[in-house]
Amino acid sequence: MAKCAICNKSQSVGNKISIARSHVSKRSTRTWKPNLQSVKVMENGQPKRIKVCTKCLRSGKIDRV
Repeated sequence: MAKCAICNKSQSVGNKISIARSHVSKRSTRTWKPNLQSVKVMENGQPKRIKVCTKCLRSGKIDRV
């Protein structure tokens, strides 16, 4: 499963609602996946690739190599 290495954001599950008629008739499950990017960072003096969500990248929670 995809997960951010910094904030542990992972996929979430909910209902996809079909509104073909005047009322909600059918529901099916769907998933929302986080926007993860593979980034090279320094960890313990070694360059390492980790998956980070774009919210953590924009906020500056990590330093790229």
